[in-house]
Amino acid sequence: MKIIDIQNWKRKEHFEFFSKMASPYFGFVAEVDCTKCYENAKEKGQSFYASYFHKSLIAINEIEEFRYRIVGDDVICYDAINAETTIMRGDETFGFARINFSKDFRTFNAELQQEIEAVQNSSGLRLIDGEPKMDVIHFSSIPWNSFTGLLQPSTLDNSVSIPRIVFGKFFIRDNRKIMPVSIEAHHALMDGFHLSKYLAEFQRQLDLD
Repeated sequence: MKIIDIQNWKRKEHFEFFSKMASPYFGFVAEVDCTKCYENAKEKGQSFYASYFHKSLIAINEIEEFRYRIVGDDVICYDAINAETTIMRGDETFGFARINFSKDFRTFNAELQQEIEAVQNSSGLRLIDGEPKMDVIHFSSIPWNSFTGLLQPSTLDNSVSIPRIVFGKFFIRDNRKIMPVSIEAHHALMDGFHLSKYLAEFQRQLDLD
């Protein structure tokens, strides 16, 4: 973890400009080709969801700007970013789950499956006690529908700087499996260029064996 020297930061003016806005958030919906990831997961007997979720988190950790957070008056760059996500229950409610980042899929998936089971055997949101964690990305998925746009709830607090990513249901185009991805971030910390870097790295990860 390191504290960014804002006064000598190349984004100093960008940070000061967007930080003053009541709503400094921006984002868009894009598409990724998950054909190879889906085929590999089925061939290995792995969860497709766990596979693309893991690959997305790897991509997040490769892009430094996605590890920036506003903490008080500081901008902090975390060494690693973990995942907080929503898990659906059979009673049509959901609970929150936290999974630590690991480049090793087996390690990540083992913790993910434990969290899924914990959510299934609980009720309510499973809010985390104490101070909220900043070294996370907020993930969610909408496996029932694809989408071309998305609106998420907001606290209207312009210091909240955790990016949010939502995955949609894949659809078939030209015999390829295409999945929509919604990304939202704090404009004081990054621009569309950095969202595009994440998508490029995510696609690269999806195409790996």
